[in-house]
Amino acid sequence: MNAPAGSPARRAAATRSGPSFGRVVAAEWTKLLGLRSPIAIAVATVAVTGLLTHLFASASSGDPGFVATRNLPDALPLAFLGPLVLGVLVGTGEFSTGTFRSTFAAVPRRVPVLAAQAVVTVGFVLPVAVLTVGAAVVGILPAAASRDAAPDLLGAGVPRLLLGTVCYLVGTALLGLAIGALLRHPVPALVAAFGLVVIAPLVLSLAVDLATGPPEASTPGTTPPGTVAVNTVETFTPAGAAGVLTSPDGGGLDGAPDLGVRGAALVLAAWVAVPLAAATHRLRRRDLA
Repeated sequence: MNAPAGSPARRAAATRSGPSFGRVVAAEWTKLLGLRSPIAIAVATVAVTGLLTHLFASASSGDPGFVATRNLPDALPLAFLGPLVLGVLVGTGEFSTGTFRSTFAAVPRRVPVLAAQAVVTVGFVLPVAVLTVGAAVVGILPAAASRDAAPDLLGAGVPRLLLGTVCYLVGTALLGLAIGALLRHPVPALVAAFGLVVIAPLVLSLAVDLATGPPEASTPGTTPPGTVAVNTVETFTPAGAAGVLTSPDGGGLDGAPDLGVRGAALVLAAWVAVPLAAATHRLRRRDLA
């Protein structure tokens, strides 16, 4: 027989399970919006992307074959830095401030807190990503106007570029959240996140140069095996997935598997899911250090 409402058994069960998921999400929203850093990161991401795109477009507007939409992706590779940092800060916030003790006392199951942080991260970063892409579009308008050429935003590959960039920015924020929740401390989490998303692509690019060797050593029309191997590895990194998602033609690296947009999205999702699952497993344990 079920215990009547308001009985000690019902109250004890409610205490063990904690508040509803909606209340946990609302609490995480309050925490996020109560900080200055998320708003500052959002404003900086949008403003810097628009400014850099404007500068790149203005610099190339004098070229005879100038097409304004070609400058759209010029500044977008840097736009992920803001969402990445934001995700790390959300993931480590409870532990860096010590508020995790009171939070997990109120939500004993713990995992709903991480799920709520993911919901809040997506809810905050998604409009920021849309505004960032919009800032890039606004950035090319003066250069396009100087050549009396309206940018064709529905042209070949442009919608894919814009939508793919939004998806990548949101995915990067979730990746930062996952790494932050797993490592729990801001500095190690930021180092790991930047190492994965920023340093690793640079190292792989250097490896491609070393693997390619001098031009005279390669057979015309073929991709050296070393380059194929390195490009294949890079394709399955977050940066490689981003390259496919934000490419107007959806093309990949030379000699690497052609993932397509769906494959690239799955690769990025896997990079988010693995550390998030590890963070969930760690969170369920009793240690809260």
